[in-house]
Amino acid sequence: MRMIQAIPALPVREITTAVDFYRDKLGFDSFYHEGGFARLRRSDVEIQLWEASDEDWKTRPAETPFRAVVSGAESFLAGTASCRIAVQGIDDLYAEYKEKGALYDSETKIVTEWWGDRDFHALDQDRNLITFFERPDS
Repeated sequence: MRMIQAIPALPVREITTAVDFYRDKLGFDSFYHEGGFARLRRSDVEIQLWEASDEDWKTRPAETPFRAVVSGAESFLAGTASCRIAVQGIDDLYAEYKEKGALYDSETKIVTEWWGDRDFHALDQDRNLITFFERPDS
């Protein structure tokens, strides 16, 4: 037995806006989009987006068991995820994202971590954290 791949699934508030962001800012192509779900790809990396837009949690009675999470698509879940994406050519990707305004903030730089990876962070439109990293041996 061996595991082959992990695909991050990130909660977003509005799926069409999110697909546009991942396409226009991060360079992903959408190859499936139906209802509140989308699959996007760039090179060999796939990201899935799911719409967390259920507002019913705001009006559920306090005595409802587990009242905060019932549908799994509650709006407060949007922007609570993160993932790390391995890349080759991190300097080029950083320059692309800096030009497109997709970095975590204006102070974001490529950092060499104590374990050797070089990485930088981006935030999507809902503030899901995406860390792009390059290993020293890649």
